Amino acid sequence: MDLSLTETEQRFAQDVRAWLEANVVPTQDVDPDPDLGMSEHGDDLAETIGRGRAWQSKLAGAGWVGINWPEEYGGRGASPVEVAIFNAEYARSGAPQLVNRVGINLAGPTLLAHGTPEQCRRWLPAIVSADEIWCQLFSEPGAGSDLSGLVTRAEPDPGTGGWRVSGQKVWTSYAQFARYGLCLARTEPGTTGPRGLSLLVVDMEAAGVEIRPLVQITGEAEFNEVFLEEVAVPAGHLVGPAGQGWTVASTTLAHERGTNFPFKEEVVHEGYLTRLFAQAARNGTLDDPDVADALVDAYVSLVVLRTHNWRTLSKLARGGEPGPESSWVKLTWSDMTQQMSEAALAVEGPASGLWGPWQRQWLWSKAASIAGGTSEVQRNVIGERILGLPREQRR
Repeated sequence: MDLSLTETEQRFAQDVRAWLEANVVPTQDVDPDPDLGMSEHGDDLAETIGRGRAWQSKLAGAGWVGINWPEEYGGRGASPVEVAIFNAEYARSGAPQLVNRVGINLAGPTLLAHGTPEQCRRWLPAIVSADEIWCQLFSEPGAGSDLSGLVTRAEPDPGTGGWRVSGQKVWTSYAQFARYGLCLARTEPGTTGPRGLSLLVVDMEAAGVEIRPLVQITGEAEFNEVFLEEVAVPAGHLVGPAGQGWTVASTTLAHERGTNFPFKEEVVHEGYLTRLFAQAARNGTLDDPDVADALVDAYVSLVVLRTHNWRTLSKLARGGEPGPESSWVKLTWSDMTQQMSEAALAVEGPASGLWGPWQRQWLWSKAASIAGGTSEVQRNVIGERILGLPREQRR
């Protein structure tokens, strides 16, 4: 791949940079949590969401949200290379993370690939503006790593032609603020595994939806349990064909693991690593062989992620979609953010305080090998679907 930018792409980068410089008030110098965008002072989550809505609305008004989406849905029809440029410039600007990340990165691409024109017209513009926050109702207490083993059921509702959904979901980010959720449920009784699943859009304000926040080791609670009891879902909320939910959900998972997120995280972590090298030089820990090794390991992980991102960008530029190779990217990011968090504590040394942004990031990084598909699952995908190894025996 030719990694140099064309004149058009260079002008695009200049436009992005100029707008961000004029509008961004950078977040704190050290907020090492690349996903949550929360400050080290433990701001109220509702206030953080409110600020996030206002910021995303401003971005959307200037056409800088979902930029690769069609203009009719609030995007600007940007190319994959332009998306990568935007994500890099955005990360460098220190701007806060988009509050409607599930909507932009997961729900939106799924609707564009499998939704009807009516569904796209109804939901996509409100996703772009953050007027409607989305969440993802996939994982269950008994079906996290083995998502296809889920038991949430959607039974036909003869009176409406829709469904009644019952079950329990878990690890649902920002469910307490979401208006809609992408829900994977079993619509064909007696089926097991990926057969008989459908993808439905659940109104999170509907009767029968109960949301219980889960407090994490960091003391925050953006994850939730969601209980569904005979929740009415209209017929028009089915995304893709009934019974083909696993195929539709594969689009969601591929985008979760392999597109916008890793391009942004590459640049964010470049900034973090630069800070760590500078901090190690200031406090003298750079001369410690263990610290030096930890920083080198973090740098190597970052270079590996960059290489995977280039490969993904090459595929997207040729008109392809992210496939099983997105598991490489997710696995690489999980290892990278955990290694960098370990390096940060090594740089700070034993004399550092018990709590601070890097200590918090170290705690949060433990979830990186679970969220978005566990590292064990990613290795299975890589082995079976990329390397062609025998499939793991499943009950």
